[in-house]
Amino acid sequence: MDLEQFAALRTPEGSAALDAAARVAGGDPLTAAAALRSAGVPAGLAAAALTQAELRRRAAGKFGPAASGMFLTRAGLEQATRGVVARRRAERLRGAGVATLADLGCGLGADALAAARAGIRVYGVEADPLTAAMAAANAEAAGLADLFTVECGDATAFDVTRVDGVFCDPARRKAGTGRRIFDPNAYSPPWDFVTGLAERVPHTVVKVAPGLDHALIPAGAEAEWVSVDGDLVEAALWCGALAEVPRRATLLREKEGPVTAVQLTGSGDAEAPVGRPRRFLYDPDPAVVRAHLVAELAGELDATLADPSIAYLYGDEARPTPFARCLEITDVLPFSLKRLRALLRERRVGRVEILKRGSALEPEKLRRDLKLAGDEAASLVLTRVAGAPTVLICRPLPA
Repeated sequence: MDLEQFAALRTPEGSAALDAAARVAGGDPLTAAAALRSAGVPAGLAAAALTQAELRRRAAGKFGPAASGMFLTRAGLEQATRGVVARRRAERLRGAGVATLADLGCGLGADALAAARAGIRVYGVEADPLTAAMAAANAEAAGLADLFTVECGDATAFDVTRVDGVFCDPARRKAGTGRRIFDPNAYSPPWDFVTGLAERVPHTVVKVAPGLDHALIPAGAEAEWVSVDGDLVEAALWCGALAEVPRRATLLREKEGPVTAVQLTGSGDAEAPVGRPRRFLYDPDPAVVRAHLVAELAGELDATLADPSIAYLYGDEARPTPFARCLEITDVLPFSLKRLRALLRERRVGRVEILKRGSALEPEKLRRDLKLAGDEAASLVLTRVAGAPTVLICRPLPA
């Protein structure tokens, strides 16, 4: 899509095309396109409307009902913050006293809209003209144009003395190709500018990829990893007055009932004790693992590692915790395909869940090689114990 096509979508004819596209989206694209053309929608407008309808359908998982009125690009949707995460971040900023915020590289406006809903005045800056126009349209559609305004320009040129807080989500995909950028120095804005914001603005938050190398975390910053319903979705650096602890893992649940949040904090450099496998295995949430807080969780559970480099914890009791899934271990075996296949056949196991850490085995290939048959189920954990390839046969416990 280009600016001319986007402008066409903003006309009464474009609105009608979007409504028609929404009614046929999700099915066969050729059939949907034919339906719009038969209704008299020009081909170019029909294509743009159908693209928006499909993106809005996908965006519902991130933004909920608000997605139905948003303007989106594929790249912008992929990098946009989930609504539940953006709301929590906005609440924390507002709680810290931030009243004016610069969103440098605001994209489609997901974070800025959440901040505006929290009562914060947001100044968005976006380098891409189409994305900037869409962000402004999203603010208008949400009824927040008085609190969130957008300018198309260079984020590094924005006068940050105008605000008391900055949020920056640097682009981590290459313009034109959409390919992921793994070198922070190639982000846009560049990494040195992003990390330097904390020295210029008292309240600075930087959204980063969950795989961020801990060595890149600026001194004194709080690094937080966030998961939603068990999926690791992002990491953020809270700098200046916003930094409260060295490391934080935040687990959000939104699938059932009201959104809930639990947090685990710590230094990020503690080491958990190592011992033998015990009766129960704890599989920590990925936010806990990436935040390097497995040792803190081990202390809460009176648990140990069986290998210092693998984040499975073992305990003698099944202690309730929101930070890990618990399984009961029935067998600990040195890995042998022949022996494992025989044991599962003997127990009539026909369905297995396969988890792994520290193993090069491919779960789906192993599943085929096991030639399962039977009406029983089990969980297999492929891992290492004291450096040796090991398989644990387990049964999950109720949540």
